[in-house]
Amino acid sequence: MRHGLSVPNFGTGLDAARVAEWARSAEDAGWDGFFLWDHLFAFADGPVDVVDPFLALTAAACTTRTIRLGTLVTPLPRRRPLVVARQSVTLDRLSAGRLVLGVGSGAGPFEWDFCGEESDPVVRGEMLDEHLELLSRLWSGEPVRQEGRFYTVAGPDWAARCHPPSLQQPRIPVWVGGTWPGTRPFARAARWDGVVPMRVDGRWTVGDTAAVSARMRSLRDGTDAPFEIAVPGESDPADGSRRSTFADHEAAGATWWVEAVHPWRYGDPGQGEWNLDAMQERIEAGP
Repeated sequence: MRHGLSVPNFGTGLDAARVAEWARSAEDAGWDGFFLWDHLFAFADGPVDVVDPFLALTAAACTTRTIRLGTLVTPLPRRRPLVVARQSVTLDRLSAGRLVLGVGSGAGPFEWDFCGEESDPVVRGEMLDEHLELLSRLWSGEPVRQEGRFYTVAGPDWAARCHPPSLQQPRIPVWVGGTWPGTRPFARAARWDGVVPMRVDGRWTVGDTAAVSARMRSLRDGTDAPFEIAVPGESDPADGSRRSTFADHEAAGATWWVEAVHPWRYGDPGQGEWNLDAMQERIEAGP
């Protein structure tokens, strides 16, 4: 099982340089992956700094050599496929093939209803499916024509050709996020390269990992292509039992442990300073 970090793309005092520093520290400390959230606004009142995840990960790619980089997760329905295709391939090539694209349909009104985006979550899911299929074709570098329900890339005797193709083949790995025990996100994930489950009603357990693993085996029956199950968690480097916890999740089917490193672990950022130093210390402590 590999170990990654999940870090917000917002926080008082956070900028792309700090993200790059965290990614380099994570690589030095032995983490296998460094993943940024993708939000337009912070989950707190007041002026809070936010960085664009693709630009910040570009800075991270320039300071690292081996660690996987990516978003967990990008709500694709509020991004244009052609723009995402160019951003992701550029970052994939810059990082020498280390990019993972985590995706989801998004939730909450702040980045949807209040910004004039699609408010119906069912429609957003349909947009996500069409977006992913188009994006995968655009990554090929071959001519693409599409006149879909949500996205059009076509003209008289014209097709879009996004060149160069992604460095990773057959495509940049796509991991799909979803709230367990939902249905549609996990059926969607089974068609791609990985799943990033989460709970909103409590901590993630070994039983949850086993249940997700069983669901994905059922949905992917007959498919032997590699598939990642990236489970969420929080571990204390001073806790000597954490290795057995990791082993239990691995035995239950997890291929990644994604450590959530966010300011809420160290107090309420809405009531004071965002404790970025404590986050840095957890990153430097390693998995």
